[in-house]
Order: sequence, then C-alpha cells, then structure tokens
Amino acid sequence: MITTDLTGQIALVTGGNAGIGFAIARKLSQAGAKVAINYLSKREAAEQAVRTIREEGGTAECFQADVTRIAGIEALISQVERTLGGTVDILVNNAGHMIERVPNAEMTEERYNQIMDVNLKSTVFLCKAVLPGMTAKGKGKIVNMASLAAHNGGGPGASVYAASKAAVLAYSKGLAKEAAPHGIGVNVLSPGFIGQTAFHSTFTSDQARKATVAGIPLGREGTPEDVANCALFLASPLSDYLTGETIEINGGMFMR
Repeated sequence: MITTDLTGQIALVTGGNAGIGFAIARKLSQAGAKVAINYLSKREAAEQAVRTIREEGGTAECFQADVTRIAGIEALISQVERTLGGTVDILVNNAGHMIERVPNAEMTEERYNQIMDVNLKSTVFLCKAVLPGMTAKGKGKIVNMASLAAHNGGGPGASVYAASKAAVLAYSKGLAKEAAPHGIGVNVLSPGFIGQTAFHSTFTSDQARKATVAGIPLGREGTPEDVANCALFLASPLSDYLTGETIEINGGMFMR
C-alpha cells in the first residue's frame, strides 16, 4: 500500500526555522523523515524548531547557510550529508523573499539581484547540489516554491518578485524533464494568501488582508499547515507519477 511514510529519508528544508518552512519541516518529520532545517539568521528560532521536532519524537538538525551563495550551498549540502549520514532524498526550496515593495521606477540593480538571487538562484543551485545524490539512488523528490504572484504579477511594487517566482515555475518544468529519467520528481507549490507568516506581517496591511480574504471562495486565509500538507504529498510516494506540476494553494482565489 502506498503511504506518506518517509522513514529513513533525509529532507532538507531551506528557510525552515519559521512560518511555512517550519510547518513543512515538522510535517515531513512526523512522516518519519530526518529533517535538516536551513536558516540564514535567527538561530534561536531554528534551534527552537529543532527542539519542537525532537520533543515530538522526530530527528532534526539546523544548519546556517546563505543559499544565495554557491559556496554556502555547497557547504550546506556537505554538512547535512555528514551530520545526517547520507545524501538528500527530499529537497524543499522554501527560502525566498520579496525584500521590499519597490516600484519599477525606483528599482536598483542591487535590489533586483537580491530578489532574483534569493528566489531563483538559490533554487537552481540547490537543485544542482542534490541531483548527484538523487541520481545515484535512482529516486528523489524536489519541491520548489512559487507564488500566486507568478500568475498575476503580485501587489504594488512586487513585479520583480513575481517575475522571480514565474521563473521558478518555468525552471521547474525544465528540470522535471531532465530529472525524470533518473527517477526524480520535481514539482512546485504556489501559495496564495497564507496567514501566520512574516511575509504578510511585513508587507500586507490589515485593510488589504481583510479585502483579500473577502475574495477567497473558501472564506479564509491559508495556514502554513495547508502548505505543509501539500508538501508532504509531493515528498511522498503518493506523488510518484507527478512531475513538472504546480499545486495552487489559495482557497480558490486563482483557478487554472
């Protein structure tokens, strides 16, 4: 019987110390995976995430790395493999950021590079880093993170962020074709309005939040748990015949 059992597998979740990333790390751990939680800053939050998972009987370690830098990615993968005793079976590229809302008339090259690096570059080179191990095993699961903004351009000042997430969608489809002969599935999660996250606490006013929720057919904002449930599906054998696809998690705001 096909299940969501991930016992013995190593899962790396970038940006896994809070919000959606932590919810995903926790969900994969509950399914039996040994979880590597990557973080850039806020070490205390990462250590608390590890403690929570361990208290629930899971296995977790935290690893600091700047995933916008190739050297940081290479060091991260090496540390994860050495600490958890094997190559990565499941990669969840959750790390991402809008940085700030910037109208195109005010966009600088520096800010453009920061947005593209954290959303697209990190995804591309983390995938590259785990592919050899997955290829050697003849199996693996990669879950990349897009956004509703990839489809509708996002809110004010989010055009470059939206473009970076649209690029993740296209990249994931291309990678899925390359990886499929090696038994590796590559899929995308595309969250809509997910509450309980630093993103909306930073970038969305209460008035905008209420207006957005009013337009959601299911009548509520999403939760990190909603995203984590879909991540577990994509990481598990239940999705073995699915690759190059995008799951829209938005309560019906955007239907394809």
